Amino acid sequence: MTEKAPSLDASDRAILKQLQKSTQVNLEQLAHLSDLSVPSVQRRLRRLRERRIIEGEVAILNPKAVGQSMTFIVMVELERERLDQLDAFRRKARTEPQVQQCYYVTGEADFVLICLARDMEDFEALTHRLFFENTNVRRFRTSVVMERSKVGLGVPIDSL
Repeated sequence: MTEKAPSLDASDRAILKQLQKSTQVNLEQLAHLSDLSVPSVQRRLRRLRERRIIEGEVAILNPKAVGQSMTFIVMVELERERLDQLDAFRRKARTEPQVQQCYYVTGEADFVLICLARDMEDFEALTHRLFFENTNVRRFRTSVVMERSKVGLGVPIDSL
């Protein structure tokens, strides 16, 4: 069952579009962009956060600038897909700082992970923690990212 998209008017969409570009914009600028007053923007922002349409606001770091120069895409196949086993793997991935993203997927793998590492030795240590020490991991396949052509979590909102 798919979740119904919340109703968002043109002002909500204008606010969300701008915040996906940068959260550094001030309330006055958001008010101007959305044709609302500053108090109206504040109320809408509170509502968008409460409804978890805005899930969080973070700084996006350049991984190389902080010593994480390698990115890996890892396809993980589990031995058993019992609910407790899936939850255990999810918890482990969520607590691992080097795992940027974790997706439970259909197809050849059970999970797809996007991971960062300083170098191959650092990635090898990560594979031991996440995969080799986990008796429920049947196999994993890794691709090394050669270039970050597009990175983002922006959600298209023009079509809402």
